[in-house]
Amino acid sequence: MVNVLIKPLITEKMTDVSEKTGKYGFVVDINANKIQIASAIKQKFNVDVVTVNTIKYKGKTKTQFTKKGRFTGRTKQFKKAIVTLKEGQTIDLFGEV
Repeated sequence: MVNVLIKPLITEKMTDVSEKTGKYGFVVDINANKIQIASAIKQKFNVDVVTVNTIKYKGKTKTQFTKKGRFTGRTKQFKKAIVTLKEGQTIDLFGEV
């Protein structure tokens, strides 16, 4: 349960959504379920979680052509969680920057 949350999603779109609707995005462990994600967020940030929506992204195959030939590799698969908090609660992701 310690390594459920990998990092917060800090993008322009997610920041705009979190300011308007109180939803926050996190990159989470690929094997974590919604109950584990909700309890990890409650434990770490001391907030009440209303809903958790998850999205799995599969890794893509990337090909690069060079002078020495063709190199093929894959990007990592990952899982995103969009968390809705109780009305009036917020998470300070930036701290005192």
